[in-house]
Parts: sequence; C-alpha cells; structure tokens
Amino acid sequence: MFSMTGAQLTISLLERQGIRTIAGIPGGANLPLYDALSRSTRIRHVLARHEQGAGFAAQGIARVTGRPAVCFATSGPGATNVLTAIADAKLDSVPVVCITGQVPRAMIGTDAFQEVDTYGMSIPVTKHNFLVREAADLLRVIPEAFSIAASGRPGPVLIDIPRDVQLENVAFEAWPEPGEREPAPAFFDADLDTAVSMIDAARRPVLWVGGGVVASGAGREILELAERASMPVTSTLMGLTAVPHDHPLSMGMLGMHAQRHTNMAMEACDLIVAAGVRFDDRATGKVAEFCPQARVIHIDIDHSELEKLRPASVAILGDVGDVLRAILPKVSPAPRREWLDYIAALKRAFPSCIPDKGGHATPQEFIRRVGELCGDTAVVVTDVGKHQMWTAQSYPFRPGISWLTSGGLGTMGFGLPTAIGAALAAPERKVVCVSGDGSLLMNIQEMATAAEQGVDVTVVLLNNVCLGLVHQQQELFFKANHFSSIYEVSVDFPRIAQGFGWKTWDLAGADDPDAVLREALSHKGPALIHVPVERDEKVWPMVPPGAANRTMLGGENHD
Repeated sequence: MFSMTGAQLTISLLERQGIRTIAGIPGGANLPLYDALSRSTRIRHVLARHEQGAGFAAQGIARVTGRPAVCFATSGPGATNVLTAIADAKLDSVPVVCITGQVPRAMIGTDAFQEVDTYGMSIPVTKHNFLVREAADLLRVIPEAFSIAASGRPGPVLIDIPRDVQLENVAFEAWPEPGEREPAPAFFDADLDTAVSMIDAARRPVLWVGGGVVASGAGREILELAERASMPVTSTLMGLTAVPHDHPLSMGMLGMHAQRHTNMAMEACDLIVAAGVRFDDRATGKVAEFCPQARVIHIDIDHSELEKLRPASVAILGDVGDVLRAILPKVSPAPRREWLDYIAALKRAFPSCIPDKGGHATPQEFIRRVGELCGDTAVVVTDVGKHQMWTAQSYPFRPGISWLTSGGLGTMGFGLPTAIGAALAAPERKVVCVSGDGSLLMNIQEMATAAEQGVDVTVVLLNNVCLGLVHQQQELFFKANHFSSIYEVSVDFPRIAQGFGWKTWDLAGADDPDAVLREALSHKGPALIHVPVERDEKVWPMVPPGAANRTMLGGENHD
C-alpha cells in the first residue's frame, strides 16, 4: 500500500513517465507541486522567466526528442501566459503536457484571487485537457495524458490541479503503467492499391511532404518512393528536413515564399501525393486555385485533416511511414524523363533566389554560411519574420538536422526559449537560433534562463530595427504606409546580452566577418551574434496573402 499527497503522486508519476526536465514558474496555486518536486532526485527543474518561455522550452525538448515534455504554471496569469505556447504546440503537433495549479475546489467559480477558467480557455488550443477533482484521479489522468499527447497526431494536453487536490492524501495499492503511444490506425489495402494505380498512371506527379513525415521518421521512405517513381519532392515549412536540400528531385518549399519554378511545377502536375500535410494556406495560397488539374492522394494520421480543405481522390488514414512502406513494393519504377526535363527547363527559365554557397553579402548568403559551419547534426531554431523565411529558403537542410520553427501559429518569441529546451534535451548538439530584433524582444528575459542553465545556444540576430515582414507587406500592399512597424529606439543587443552574462560578437564593421562567425559558433555556452541588416532587404519571391500561388512577386519583377 502506498500513501502520499496529490502533489507527491504527480511528481512520482512524472518520474515513472521518464520525465527528467521540467520548465516552469512557481506560484501560490502550484506550490505543493514545487515542494514535492524539490525532493525529486530524477527531475531537473528549469526556472523560466515567463510561463510562455516555460511552454516553449518544453516544446524544444519535445521537438528534439519526439517524446512528450512537461511544463508547469500556476493559476490565473500563469495559466494564461502559457496558453500561447500550448496553442503553438497544437497547430504544429508537438506533444507537451502542461500542468497548471488551480485555486481550491471550493473557490472555483467565485472569482477568487488568481482564478481563471483554465479548463474552459484551454479547450480550443489543446488536444485534450483535464480538471482533476480527486487526488486518486491522478493515477489515471497522468498516464492517459501522456498517451493522448503521443498517440496519433501528437499534441498538447493540459492538466489543471486545484491546490487542495495537490494537498489531499491518497492511498493506493499499485502503480499504473506509464502512458504510451497507441498503435497507429490500420489502413485499407484497397486504398493502397488505388493509390499505387494512380501513381503508376500519372505523367506529372509530385510528392508533397510535411511535418507529419518528419514526426513519423519517414524521410527514408519518402526518398525511396521519389527515386523509384522519379517523382519530384516539395515540402511545407515544417517538412524541410525530410529530404536533402541538394537532392536532384528536391524542389524545396512550396507556397508563399517558394521559388517561382516550384510553384509553377505544382501548377502543371497531374497528381499530388500529399504526405503528412494539412493544406495550410501559406503552402497552397488560394486553395480553390491550388493545382486545379491535379488529383490528390492524401496520407495523414489525423482523420480530421483528410479532405478538410481539398477533396482527395483517395484519402488514407495511417502513419505516413507505415503507409509508404506498404506502397513502395507495389509502385512500378518509372523514369518520367519528359516531366523531369520540364522541371529542369523551369529551373533554367526562372533561376532560384537561393545562394549556391555561403557568404556575407546578403542575409541569405549569411544564413547559408551558418549552415555550412554548423554541420549535419545541428538543431536549427528560428523565430518568426523575414529571418525565418530566409532560413527556410537558404539553410542547407538535410536529414539529421532538427528544424524547429513556429509554423502554424507563427509566434514571435518562439525561438530563444525553444532553443533553450532543445539544448537541455541534446547538450551534445550544436543549437543555433536565427532570430530578428522584433522576435527576440518578445522573450528576451529568457536570456537569464539560458545563462543560469549554461546551455550551449547561439542566437544569430538579424537586426533591421523594424518588424520586417510587416514592413514589407505595408510597402507592397498598403502604399508604403509603414505605420508602427519601425522601431524608433535601436536597442544595443550585444550590451543587453552581456548584462545577462552572455558572450557576444558584433559583425557591424567587422574586417573579417567569417573569422568572427567561426569564432562565435565555436563558443560553448550562451552566445549572441549581432548581424545588422538593411531594412529594405526583402523576402523574394512572395505570393500576396489570399492570392493563388501562380501570382508571385519578386525575381524579374522587382529589384
């Protein structure tokens, strides 16, 4: 017979789930949890400076390991602060278990101090959530939360535990089994046969891969299918590491900031094999005009995504890797020389804006150079803005690199705390965070967390003293009315970082910028590389918001 408080039980169950790091901030409503956590010999606590930072640190751990990670927050403002990170995890399918404190049960609904309806507010932004009414329920709730977070399409789960439940004593006879990922849904052989027939019959097929391919570890199968069927590969923002960037069949990213030849090839295709994608508007543009002549094979582990935005000729519910392994032996090898020659002609007619090698003349060349120096096992994190799109376009991605970016929610402030979590989970790997001045300011307080933890995180700050993509869209679509997108105060970021205990390097006026970059990237510990960028440097090409992907600006139409 075991006997302990709800808080002690919670920590013990987390230990049994294999949790070794928790990011969070204590407050009145979760102090019993922290008191129990202080006695754990297995779990390291990371004191964030903002609950959003704690949530993103958990995302960094989960995205690098592929397993659920945990963050803590107190009631009221603690819970509301962490919800942005949870919503971000929901849209990008990241398994996070967020445990929040709540006011005592008798005070719920009374507008008590630091009380909000955490359960109600979190419903739209979580995969599932729990309000724990009895301490004994934790024996079921915590393993179930981990199973839900990891199973099928991964996602965040929130557990709200009232303070008196944390203090309540509970006796039980046996420990529950840890929550595990459930088997993937079974697919139908008839659907596979139909898909194979469509692939074999297609003259101009394209393999479109997304974050689901990366999550399932199906990059090898994608490449094998592409090579067997001579099928060009394009990816969403989240799928960029599925195939090597320099593979002959790789067309890079499609959509709003794709290369012109990629979107034009998509316009000409007659079959799309959509693997682990959700037909997001930044990828498809105006969805009603997206590849209008193409039939669609849609493979996804989430049944709610199948045919949600685009009808499919065949929709296959299942793990992408499992489905591809079943399809591969049945697909007939095909050279498709005419189709590949057509794409090659498009690439010659509409040359890529992506630099062939790294340098220091443009932001794109600089990001390429960072990638050349960081190697093939780096963890690459970005915030949101021009720097994110330049990184997506120019970084030399390949399998083995972890690519952590905020795709669905587009959350400024994502980068630094996510990079901290990644470095905690993979201390042996190089973690580089490409950020912008606007994004870094959103969670700059987490520099203190990084210094305190001694994590090996290098922030590459592209500083244009403005909200870059907002500024670009104002110039293009609002008659250059740059209202509230230019910062009147230019922050001295190196000096600020030094105040947090970081090492800093500034490329402004550097005689040998490559030597400075090499030195900075070789440093072990929190480091900032400050890179001034001209405000008028733009992300090209660009599809106007809401337009069809064929309506691209940039290249020959702009300087």
